[in-house]
Amino acid sequence: MTDNDREQEGCVFEIALVVPRWGENREDEREGAHCVDILVDELRRKGFIVERDVGLQNEFIKLAARDDVIGRAAAALQFRKPTCIGMDLPFEWEEAAAFIRLPDGSLFSWCERFHCYNHMIYGIVNTGESVVVLRYDSKEEHWKPGESLVRKLEAIGIVKEVFPLHDEKKRKQLLRSWAMNWSDVTHQPIDDICAYYGMKIATYFTFLGMYTRWLLFPASLGLAVQLFDFGSLQFAVLPFFFMSLISWVVLFFQFWKRKNAAVSARLQIYNSYSSESEYRSMKTEPSLSRFASEHMRKRNADRIKEKANFQRDEWISWLLRVRNDAFIILSIICLQLPFELAYAHLYEVLGADGLKFGLTAVYLFVIQYFTRMGGKIAVKLIKCEKIDTPENKTNSLVYKVFGLYFMQSYIGVFYHALLHRNITTLRQVLIQRLVMYEVIENLLENSIPYLSYSFRKYRAVRNKVKRDKGSSTGKSRTFTRVEKEYLKPSYNASIGQEIEDGLFDDFLELVLQFGMIMMFACAFPLAFAFAAMNNITEIRADALKLLSMMRRPIPRAEETLGAWLNIFQFLIVMSICTNSALLVCMYDREGNWKLSPGLAAILAMEHVLLFIKFGFSRIVPEEPAWVKAARMKNASQAEQVCTRQLLKSLSGDDKWFAEVRSQESKKDA
Repeated sequence: MTDNDREQEGCVFEIALVVPRWGENREDEREGAHCVDILVDELRRKGFIVERDVGLQNEFIKLAARDDVIGRAAAALQFRKPTCIGMDLPFEWEEAAAFIRLPDGSLFSWCERFHCYNHMIYGIVNTGESVVVLRYDSKEEHWKPGESLVRKLEAIGIVKEVFPLHDEKKRKQLLRSWAMNWSDVTHQPIDDICAYYGMKIATYFTFLGMYTRWLLFPASLGLAVQLFDFGSLQFAVLPFFFMSLISWVVLFFQFWKRKNAAVSARLQIYNSYSSESEYRSMKTEPSLSRFASEHMRKRNADRIKEKANFQRDEWISWLLRVRNDAFIILSIICLQLPFELAYAHLYEVLGADGLKFGLTAVYLFVIQYFTRMGGKIAVKLIKCEKIDTPENKTNSLVYKVFGLYFMQSYIGVFYHALLHRNITTLRQVLIQRLVMYEVIENLLENSIPYLSYSFRKYRAVRNKVKRDKGSSTGKSRTFTRVEKEYLKPSYNASIGQEIEDGLFDDFLELVLQFGMIMMFACAFPLAFAFAAMNNITEIRADALKLLSMMRRPIPRAEETLGAWLNIFQFLIVMSICTNSALLVCMYDREGNWKLSPGLAAILAMEHVLLFIKFGFSRIVPEEPAWVKAARMKNASQAEQVCTRQLLKSLSGDDKWFAEVRSQESKKDA
């Protein structure tokens, strides 16, 4: 049965396991089954629909699962899903009708299904009391009782990879409604993106779309400032532009927080928190009532010890973070700062364009090595820290690596703007960074995955030809859909792949662009128009990259920008300081630095803008009223249910205690 036939029947293969292609004749199986056959049998016992697909180099085991299989796995993982009464309760398959379904009629989102697949695949263990012999390539391995089969096969190199598959029907629908839809340049089907990719990618594209839409105002204002002559009011144009810009960006991030809260509340049905249950039984222990004094003393001692352990771990983890952050900061100051300043100075003093080009080529080569080395060091430092959640690990990596990129991207521009005070060279550098860098980055971002995919296809065909040369039994094969997806590159970060995914690079590119246009806005107001044009194409280019050039990413449940939002806020404060200094340089061309009325006005404007930055954050609410009301309603309903359950358990305990006392009195009598 083909993939299209399966899809017409409603069965979509969502996960694939990659195993070596052993050939047509399994002569190495002598006594007993081959380990891949054992794996397939165990997957079928778990309830999976299994189909084996032989490719040119590997064999692929494609998996699909019915809703009842996914539902039992979701119950085992204790997913909390919204119900018809508005409360999020632990999922139970027997009570599936009480839980809200998604807009497409399905019960589970892709993120939930992926975690269920992962739980079932790696949950295949040897439940017997004896060792099972796994045979492969004339070798034997022992599958011990209680050991995970897939992890065992991964350790010996049989299972090469477990990766998610694209749903062709939904992928083509998103290509039409998203990547190829230019009717509204900033419109995106966020609900469909969330259903297909998960909350984190949906949050990124929500932010990118809103940011691009809001960029149209400063882009228009920058064009007017750059192109029109305002006559006698020309001296006040840049300060007015800068004050309007800061007001705009502060309002943008306040309204983004509101939109993020609203989108998270609306898309919460696609996201469940799968982990060990945070809720303990409310049934009181009978022994606590019978021997209250002894157990109270023991519990108090345990609480004191537990509190001391928590405090010790908290301070140790804090000291480790401070040590690692200090190491990164000192490394940047002592190693990267002199290198960046030397490059900026040489670029300024060199006259020939050829020498500047050669210097830039050497600089780019060396800085890539520094950045990769710094990223590896940051990942190792994070592993030494006692960080409890993956989100905190990601945030720690973002802060450390952004420090490297901040120095790399901006220190040369600071040198031209503030130390050398060469506004002409500053504008040339900004044009080079914004136009050339963005164009080259987009070309590389979309061409490298395609070239990598083409090279892997060519190598697979070449190896197939070499292997079948001189073999009369060789059969000509074409690439199947699952093999083509396997050959595509994964959506991983360039730094810290084990901690972050490909959104790290997309967010980093966006943050560096934002810092460039904001911190030097007065020197080059036209930069906002370039940024708006770039982001319009970036939306469709990133969508096309995800849908056509990359494997389907592993879904992640983060619904906020995390550390990136704090970095944006930091860049806003930095832009107030740098643009005020730029205005001073522009209006004080002789360098006398006298506190003339103009310079005094610039200093006063800086304080006013800082007040606007921190004042607007209090004026505009970060959460819409309907979201707050829905959250309070859910909390009150949960409190009522918990109160009833607690009273019921307490009344049941009293009956149990009365029965125990009556039995003890009978024994004494």
